[in-house]
Amino acid sequence: MARSLSNAFLKGISGFPSARLSTMVSGSIFQNGMRYSTTAPNDPDTHDDFKPANKLESSGLALQDIVEQDVKDNPVMIYMKGVPDMPRCGFSSLAVRVLKEYNVPLSARNILEDPELKNAVKSFSHWPTFPQIFIKGEFVGGSDIILNMHQTGELKDKLKDISAANEKSEE
Repeated sequence: MARSLSNAFLKGISGFPSARLSTMVSGSIFQNGMRYSTTAPNDPDTHDDFKPANKLESSGLALQDIVEQDVKDNPVMIYMKGVPDMPRCGFSSLAVRVLKEYNVPLSARNILEDPELKNAVKSFSHWPTFPQIFIKGEFVGGSDIILNMHQTGELKDKLKDISAANEKSEE
């Protein structure tokens, strides 16, 4: 009897939103009883200063130009899911860990924040998957290619002058 009562009680509790860890419902995430919206409100009373802004859109540059500029301006550029300090995918995490072994400055963009950026990067590199790593303006590939280059020593040669320049600037 006690077991059936405790099972009924637990089933009843699990029906409450606060008992579930997280649930996704069209544009909202319910986590620990709290609702987090993943869409911008379309409220006419909300002032433009308080609406979410896309920094890439407001820059006035086309996304293709932004990708081209990123690749040109940054010796090591990675387009990934998440950011280097908090990757949101195992492949992105692997690529970051390998690149950090070489003490090179790492520039990154989170493709999860902007689906149009993701498409612009795919179009730029003609490569369908992420992460995408560019070294000295050249598309190298994803985490599997970076790992292979690391294991064969080819990545060390490719990054040699970048890591040497980074070490001199730190002195």
